[in-house]
Amino acid sequence: MKPPRAGKSRLRGAVADAAHPGLVLALAEDTLAAAGEVADRILIVASDVDAVMRLRRPGVEIVAEQGAHGLNAALRQGEKRLRADDPDAVIGALQADLPALRADELAAAIAEAAGRRAFVADWEGTGTTLLLSAPGEALEPKFGPGSARAHRETGARALELAAPSLRRDVDSPADLAHARRIGLGARTAELLVQGRVA
Repeated sequence: MKPPRAGKSRLRGAVADAAHPGLVLALAEDTLAAAGEVADRILIVASDVDAVMRLRRPGVEIVAEQGAHGLNAALRQGEKRLRADDPDAVIGALQADLPALRADELAAAIAEAAGRRAFVADWEGTGTTLLLSAPGEALEPKFGPGSARAHRETGARALELAAPSLRRDVDSPADLAHARRIGLGARTAELLVQGRVA
């Protein structure tokens, strides 16, 4: 995760400027709430640990980004740490901007993967919201523009389930409005209802 004050630049304007860091954290909190019902362990790799300490809770570990910077490097760092403790685990990379995420849809995606390296494309079909490794095998993250195609080209299976809450990442005010129609998690909904809309 980037520092909340710097993250989600395309989402600026969805709420008043002073509330933007809170919105970024709320998106992550709602993502974590759903993921925590499914995952055995959650690791956040953060470029500024102090800025995201609000996300710490039982079962959620936060570590500082080390070495090369960028999302894929951070994911490889997290993968290495998790793999050291459980060499045969299925490792998943989940975007932190899924405020409508439902635990049952995340669980269904993992079940559909059935132990194969797989991914869930975002709502538009070009990005990736979830990438899963096969048990004990490399995650091979290729996040960035066109990541759905990049993951497919490296042999990951595209999961077919509908899972609207898992596919709706939030990068813009329009995405946030769409996520709201799907059904926001408690933290993001609370922030918007408190009248901080720009």
